[in-house]
Amino acid sequence: MENIDPKHTETGGAHRPIEKDYEGHKDNPGPAKPAITEKDVNGAGQALKWVLPILIIIALIVWFAMRK
Repeated sequence: MENIDPKHTETGGAHRPIEKDYEGHKDNPGPAKPAITEKDVNGAGQALKWVLPILIIIALIVWFAMRK
């Protein structure tokens, strides 16, 4: 861990503000407004909350059946 690139470390400074003039800051832009304000109503998290436990249970059943 001694060869850490400094641009990949957190400095603890303030986050960049929402970008309003992309052409003026093209070399180092801040996040776009939709990236900050977008609602995550139907995100993948809702589906994964139910799918992952079911898949884990099925995998355990298969594993216990194949072990014998």
